Amino acid sequence: MPLVYVGLGANLGDREVTIRAALDRLGAHDEIEVLRVSALRETDPVGYADQPRFLNGAAALETTLGPRDLLEQLLAVERDLGRLRDGPRFGPRTIDLDLLLYGNAGVDEPGLEIPHPRLTERVFVLEPLAELDPELVIPGRGPVRDFLAGLH
Repeated sequence: MPLVYVGLGANLGDREVTIRAALDRLGAHDEIEVLRVSALRETDPVGYADQPRFLNGAAALETTLGPRDLLEQLLAVERDLGRLRDGPRFGPRTIDLDLLLYGNAGVDEPGLEIPHPRLTERVFVLEPLAELDPELVIPGRGPVRDFLAGLH
């Protein structure tokens, strides 16, 4: 099974409770196992500043689902937890689950790009990934620690 990394974020409601509920729902799926979860950290919003601060982290998963089917599960969990997509891009949200890495796979198709296209630009994604695996390499791009060093 591929090792998969998912970004976790929330900035509305009880953020930690919502993130934990998302992880519980993912872990309850027959084809998904949550292996590790990073610490959650307070972060400033990116791309749309007029909103509450985020709580962000990442989770390492194993799954028998393919990338598209896993994305559909992530989106279903978001919907179940009240995520609406009617506001501004990068705006406030109850939960945000981003498929960051799927083993060594590279995917570029409508609605799904792996590695996540903005992964290397965001400290709030790179720090939790480095916590989960200090030696993690982004396929085709390089070590997470190198990108993180370039942003500090």
